[in-house]
Amino acid sequence: MSVMVARKKVVRKWEKLPGRNTFCCDGRIMMARQKGIFYLTLFLILGTCALFFAFECRYLAVQLSPAIPVFAAVLFLFAMATLLRTSFSDPGVIPRALPDEAAFIEMEIEATNGTVPQGQRPPPRIKNFQINNQIVKLKYCYTCKIFRPPRASHCSICDNCVERFDHHCPWVGNCVGKRNYRYFYLFILSLSLLTIYIFTFNIVYVALKSLKIGFLNTLKETPGTYPSMSLTIFTVLEVLICFFTLWSVVGLTGFHTFLVALNQTTNEDIKGSWTGKNRVQNPYSHGNIVKNCCEVLCGPLPPSVLDRRGILQQEESTAQEGSCLRGPSMQEPPATHGPGQAQEGHSVLSLQVPAPSVSDTEMPEEKQRTPGQLPVPCPDTGRAEH
Repeated sequence: MSVMVARKKVVRKWEKLPGRNTFCCDGRIMMARQKGIFYLTLFLILGTCALFFAFECRYLAVQLSPAIPVFAAVLFLFAMATLLRTSFSDPGVIPRALPDEAAFIEMEIEATNGTVPQGQRPPPRIKNFQINNQIVKLKYCYTCKIFRPPRASHCSICDNCVERFDHHCPWVGNCVGKRNYRYFYLFILSLSLLTIYIFTFNIVYVALKSLKIGFLNTLKETPGTYPSMSLTIFTVLEVLICFFTLWSVVGLTGFHTFLVALNQTTNEDIKGSWTGKNRVQNPYSHGNIVKNCCEVLCGPLPPSVLDRRGILQQEESTAQEGSCLRGPSMQEPPATHGPGQAQEGHSVLSLQVPAPSVSDTEMPEEKQRTPGQLPVPCPDTGRAEH
């Protein structure tokens, strides 16, 4: 006897999400599709720190203090943790409207704006919303079919509406929004401190070597091993990387510190939302630097509304065969698709058991006939009908 058991494959929501994102670890990691510059960021941080820990730290720990490599390791680990947290998390993507929701919004817009004559441009789809006695406009997104919440914007690279959208950062390989902005700020802050730290102690290393053997002799040293620490070419390479990185990273940290103090986003600052000709005040600012910093960096972190790992639907996979015994209480399923076949959408246990045959001797006399013979009506029955 053969047994057919249908297995079900779980399909999670991240597999069907629109937009241009990539997911890893069963939807736990969410990034943009363009990740080349993110890999360059990892290479520069890991490469520079590896050279510093391998060569300069050993010399400085002996000559100055063993706390130097310890503090450098703390900065390095904190910078890497905040970078990965920024890159692998949901920035605050807003789900797109379902077909029924989109149809309802369209009907609502048509009822509000009325019928637009042919050839005329339809009015902009905008709703007015009041925040702290200030009118804020909610714009309609034609891609997501929703009215975007305040401070949200549609990212053209990830093709998603992001809540409290700041900018799309290719260096971290993700959008920066409401759910990962604090980690982004902590990343650039710790990276600035780490860059200054490595740059400073590289200069100290060259200065200590120059006091012993002279600056020119330090530069002419050939590669060797500890304790001579003569790999000066790597020290020069680290100094150059830190020098050119220092200005951009420190400048970016200062710019975002200014935005955090005002409770603004990069998108709002570029567009001049609160500093334009109308001189409209920022309705999100508390008028206090400490309160603004606490709200942006220490406020409650909202959960993701995507539910990336939620179960969307179930699909059946290939059945497997086996053997079992059929009990007297089991019933034969309706054979709508032929014997031994399982219906779609159901998990069916099908048993192929021959039906018990009834011998000709047990059948009534009028029911007995040879195989293949058609039944012949009884003549008495015909007379009774007439």
